[in-house]
Amino acid sequence: QVHVVESGGGLVQAGDSLRLSCAASGSISSINAVGWYRQAPGKEPEFVAGIGWSTGATYFADSVRGRFTVSRGHAPITLYLQMNSLKSEDTAVYYCAAERNPIPTSHPDFWGQGTQVTVSS
Repeated sequence: QVHVVESGGGLVQAGDSLRLSCAASGSISSINAVGWYRQAPGKEPEFVAGIGWSTGATYFADSVRGRFTVSRGHAPITLYLQMNSLKSEDTAVYYCAAERNPIPTSHPDFWGQGTQVTVSS
């Protein structure tokens, strides 16, 4: 089994920056992509950004492109999400998720517990 843990959420003001961290452990050989997803109250989870682990290709939702950056850490299956120029509409629970598929999708296989990001205006 794969276990995913994310952290770094908090309460910030619009225009601020925040960095989220993610680490996966367990049967990491089954992981081919790692991504960030978010879920606002009353809405379905949506893809934010991710990396194809073998290819290094990055993917971004249009709503965050140019503001958010995703990167790898030195440890195996470590992922960061650098969020800049945060907006109130970025408020959501952010999840890190690992996938068997090589490209991040909206249906990842292994979810973290989530970390709350709240952006006040």
